Amino acid sequence: MSVEKSKAEIHIIGRNRRASFEFHLMDRFEAGLVLQGTEVKSLRQGRADLTDSFARIEGEELFLHHLDIPIYSHGTYSNHEPKRRRKLLLHRREILKLKGRVHERGLTLIPTQIYFKGNYAKIEIAVAKGKTHGDKRQDLKRKEHLQEMARYRSR
Repeated sequence: MSVEKSKAEIHIIGRNRRASFEFHLMDRFEAGLVLQGTEVKSLRQGRADLTDSFARIEGEELFLHHLDIPIYSHGTYSNHEPKRRRKLLLHRREILKLKGRVHERGLTLIPTQIYFKGNYAKIEIAVAKGKTHGDKRQDLKRKEHLQEMARYRSR
């Protein structure tokens, strides 16, 4: 008898929409988050802001900085700090791979979305390179061109 694995349901909490506009996104990794109880409850309410957050490798560990998870409304004195540094969970070989890319090529690690996969909070981290002003203009022109083509087709 074969046992089929049921796919864990993914519930997206927040996305970093500015990331694709500000950066060229390359490889993407899924990482777990080390959270406190009130942070999980706040995330379950769908409250998180990825706008100014970034990941940094410190030693042989990966940390997420400036992820804003608002204070849980029904929390007590043991509520969490909203923009604290949070540890990310990746395999050691993945962290070493990221460390090499970030230090050698001048790339950065940007979170693109945060979600629940089953009962676990996950975050998608992308290796990114900053765009120049000209790159952003090209992207806008390409987007406008695609919109015009779509309008023309719908006629």
